[in-house]
Order: sequence, then C-alpha cells, then structure tokens
Amino acid sequence: MQLTPEHYERIAHLFPKPRGSLTYSNLEVLNAILYIAENGAKWRRLPKEFGHWHTVYARMRGWARQGVLARVFEAMQAWQIIALKIEVCSLDSTSVKVHPDGTGALKKTARNPSDGPGEDSPPRFIWLPQMSGRPLLSAFPPDRPEMPRKAANSLKPGGKRNRTALKP
Repeated sequence: MQLTPEHYERIAHLFPKPRGSLTYSNLEVLNAILYIAENGAKWRRLPKEFGHWHTVYARMRGWARQGVLARVFEAMQAWQIIALKIEVCSLDSTSVKVHPDGTGALKKTARNPSDGPGEDSPPRFIWLPQMSGRPLLSAFPPDRPEMPRKAANSLKPGGKRNRTALKP
C-alpha cells in the first residue's frame, strides 16, 4: 500500500519540521515504512524506488523515539486511510527468553509444616542480640576445639614461611 499526496496532506501536521536538506520527503519515507511493515522485508531488502534503506531506517527510528510514528498511525486509522489487522503473530526463542520454570528445571515445592509447634531450633547466626531474657545462642557448640593459631614469628626474614613454627 502506498499513500497518495491527498492522504499525506491529512497527516502532514503530525510530522516534525524538517531541518536541513532532506533527500527523501516524509511521504516517501512513510511509504517505505509501510512497504516494510506490509511485506515483512528486511531493511536491506528495501527496493531502490523507496530510497536507501539506511536513510529510511534512521528517519523511522527517530520518529519512533519521538512518538511521531504512533501519532501518525493512530491518525491514519482514525481517518481510515489504512486499516491495520494483525492476523498472525510469531515469536521464536532467539527473541524471547524462557523463564527457568519453562526449561524443565526442578520446581520448588511447598514447605511442609512441622508436626508440632515445639521449641524452635537454635538460630544459625554467629551473633544475635539479647532478646527478652532469652540467653544468647551461638552457632558454634561449646565443646568445639579451638583452631591452632599461627605464631607471630612464623615468617622467616627472607619472607618464606617457617613450617616448624606451626607444628605443636
């Protein structure tokens, strides 16, 4: 579908004021955009009669960012210049990321409530603030042996470790 100059006159006020010298008019660029949308062609396959593909693409991208294309297509549908009807929509995995649940990963199961609401297990924190008279609990059991510490003079003057200093 190509727009005629009469159709373009209805929507010409929606386009930004052109700056500098333009190779292609807004009508030519809009017809090229409609060709791409109608035929599903790649930008590089735009026929030469519509102009250079990169020039058309750059102008279309600027219009899309500024919201010009949205206003133009809305006005063209309101004045019934064009009628857009989406019949088929196709998505493939190269453009849509799948949620981890859709990849066959293991699903999280619901938590099983405990049989009895008895005493809570000791918290697994190194430090807890004292709360309402409860004794302070540590994650380390009291009967755990201490780890051996390095001697202060475990380094020799040359910077090498003295292995004999670490032995008990």
